[in-house]
Amino acid sequence: MREPSASEVQSTCLRDVAVMFDDLGRQINSTNPGSVFNALTQVAVQRVPGTNAASITMYRHGQFKTVSATDDRARQADAIQYELGSGPCVDAIVEETLYRPVDLRRDSRWPEYGTRVHKEFGWTSMLSFRLFPELATVKLIAGLNLYAERPHAFVDSATQVGLLLATHGAMAVAADVNRDQAENLKRALGNSREIGVAVGVLMARHQLTRGQAFDLLRVASQHLNRKLHEIAVEVGDTGMLPEGLVAGWTQPPHPGRRGQRLEEN
Repeated sequence: MREPSASEVQSTCLRDVAVMFDDLGRQINSTNPGSVFNALTQVAVQRVPGTNAASITMYRHGQFKTVSATDDRARQADAIQYELGSGPCVDAIVEETLYRPVDLRRDSRWPEYGTRVHKEFGWTSMLSFRLFPELATVKLIAGLNLYAERPHAFVDSATQVGLLLATHGAMAVAADVNRDQAENLKRALGNSREIGVAVGVLMARHQLTRGQAFDLLRVASQHLNRKLHEIAVEVGDTGMLPEGLVAGWTQPPHPGRRGQRLEEN
């Protein structure tokens, strides 16, 4: 049997990403627990391997606040971070990155937080994402936090699914907060010549639907922390998604940047 070529393997991987992203979106939309925030945390527990509880942190008016949690222990663990002013969730939001502490009992970045959260609530590992970039269009700053009771709970595949969920979650929350503005943004992006070209290239190259190709551009924007329009121009010029999306799919989107100032309306 012929071994698949590198380009065939890449196309299969990207199709899988696009299909999973679409599937997560349908599950969020079909979940009806009262709010998009609650739907997002519930789907996180169901779909991200290793997750025992999930929460969403919002930063508004100079304060962090938990707006949804599947477990009261997660809500209280969030509160310790707000009290200390540091932790995987708070720092992921401030630094626009993701954090995956594998054993909070021994993590030198958050020694006080790790000791307390394990002793008081039994959490040992976490996975925290900032929800962006779509939330910036509606002046919101938020993060998705996943908690686990055992160490090394979140393997690379969990990080991948969590990243897709964080990307779709940002889109869903933005649409829920301001449907007209979010729809106008989507329409504007859809009418962009560069994005239209990139969508067409991805559809032809990887056998994707129009919606899946557009979503893949959004995933690349989130994962590589680059503007969607910039990604689209590169796809149009090279015929391929940027280096790093597939090869570095198991790596964090980008290193954290300490000291970045939070801005809100």
